Amino acid sequence: MNNMTRKDLKILFREYPDVVSLPEMCTMMGGIGDSTARKLLRSGRIKSFLIRSTYYIPKKCVIDYLLSDHYKMYQQELKHGIAVSEDRSVKEDTK
Repeated sequence: MNNMTRKDLKILFREYPDVVSLPEMCTMMGGIGDSTARKLLRSGRIKSFLIRSTYYIPKKCVIDYLLSDHYKMYQQELKHGIAVSEDRSVKEDTK
């Protein structure tokens, strides 16, 4: 989802309701895990409403997060981590 604009994300997520559930948010964010999603919600990185142990997340707030600097840094960390593990597997294969 890198280099996408707000308009692109609105088009991509047009089929989702204006307020999404936790599983829907996970899907919108590329299939992140439930615990990672809950951490983002609890930390306030993504604004949500918690009613009787159920999260309700405005679609706009998911889009805001996907366009945020925090998400861009997170993507870079993941990319770097993947590159490191690929290097290790290459080194192991050459031994």
